[in-house]
Amino acid sequence: MSTVKENDTVRVHYTGKLENGQVFDSSLEREPLEITLGQGMLIPGFEKGLVDMKVNEKKTVSIPKEEAYGDVQKELFQEVSKENLPKEIKPEVGMGLMAKNPDGSERQLRVAEVKDESIVVDANHPLAGKDLTFELEVVEIK
Repeated sequence: MSTVKENDTVRVHYTGKLENGQVFDSSLEREPLEITLGQGMLIPGFEKGLVDMKVNEKKTVSIPKEEAYGDVQKELFQEVSKENLPKEIKPEVGMGLMAKNPDGSERQLRVAEVKDESIVVDANHPLAGKDLTFELEVVEIK
């Protein structure tokens, strides 16, 4: 029986959990994730966990933050005047915002702090700084 190797396209079901057991994402209620390994589309620890798995095999992998979304980067926090926000937005800590980059692309931000005249936004990935656990099941190797 063949096993998953670098550059294979695989279909996989997964459940991602934080250290406290809280589920942050799962494919179990939808179609399996289809991904080609080696293209940088997944966090490194997820890809490493899939290598050498067989079809229908299940396993749990612990992924340190260094192989997930990395450390929280202080330089990705920025203070923004409330005057620069659309009038209808009432910022709250944890609220997600979208910002347009000069090239027209968008990036997700999260409100980290609300001050009287400004807010502090965080452009780090929401899972940055966290060790993750994934339950994996290879459904198909193409």
